[in-house]
Amino acid sequence: MECVAGTTLGEFIIRQQSAFPDATGELSTLLSSLQRAARVVNREINRAGISDVLGSMEQLNVQGEEQQKLDWFANERFKEALAARGEVCGLASEEEEGFVSFSPVNTRPGKYVVLIDPLDGSSNIDVNISIGTIFSIYRRVSPLDGPAQLEDFLQPGCKQVAAGYIIYGSSTMLVYSTGQGVNGFTLDPSLGSFFLSHPNMRIPERGRIYSINEGNYQDFPTGVKRFIKHCQEDSPEQGRPYSSRYIGSLVADFHRNLIKGGIYLYPPGTNLPDGKLRLLYEANPLAFLMEQAGGLATDGSTPLLQLQPRTLHQRTPCYLGSRYLMLQLMKTLVEA
Repeated sequence: MECVAGTTLGEFIIRQQSAFPDATGELSTLLSSLQRAARVVNREINRAGISDVLGSMEQLNVQGEEQQKLDWFANERFKEALAARGEVCGLASEEEEGFVSFSPVNTRPGKYVVLIDPLDGSSNIDVNISIGTIFSIYRRVSPLDGPAQLEDFLQPGCKQVAAGYIIYGSSTMLVYSTGQGVNGFTLDPSLGSFFLSHPNMRIPERGRIYSINEGNYQDFPTGVKRFIKHCQEDSPEQGRPYSSRYIGSLVADFHRNLIKGGIYLYPPGTNLPDGKLRLLYEANPLAFLMEQAGGLATDGSTPLLQLQPRTLHQRTPCYLGSRYLMLQLMKTLVEA
């Protein structure tokens, strides 16, 4: 059902639900819980310079990375918001070693599990660079009368029922898809509501931007090196080299390329033979959005959404972007 710009996120969710007579409303309520937690996290991020939320917790998270105060804060807020409602039976987070099983609310078993990167790029908050939250939603596959199980979380990305991200930048946006296209909503802080600002988002088929940390060039596979050289040369389709743009905050890089067109690359390297990005918390939800917006997503040989996860914190090479650039990349990788 078509909605016009200015529609609130709540109204949009209700109208989408009405288009499916068998919808029971649980997924809509779940998405509403995510937006409420996002508003709380956004408020704290905007106050970061004048409140005690900057800096490190002086401890390592499960990834072996220094945990930031805002990482912990965001993780707790999203966990609380999802546990308070009966739609979710469990949560897996980049900040948690294992998954968290929620007790039923009012004896109602949760039908969904959520996987989340609560605050991607949080190390950039000290220098006021855009950061974000990435989320992924699946229907549970374990029995409804029991607690969440590991198998509920280790599902391939093609089984996602919804995915999205919140970007905290010059404006705060929530971008998500339930498999019916991609829509973006901008937060009006004076009203505390998200309003539809980017309906039916589609990534340009060609694009002019490539995004990669070229500081790791020497460790890249041969095919990726050749593709970068191609991007740096005069291209026949536009008569000049592609533009290199890399923020180092995944959500910000992805969001820019989704709107302007381009390709994001995080290949394997000598120190990261399996890549850096997490399949469940970063690659899968963004691949779902990219394909819904008309782009492509791969690990270099297999579509990301077809990969069968083995562990909660599995890493993967990741390539996401405009169809034309992705086809050029995949051709180069095969020929290398």
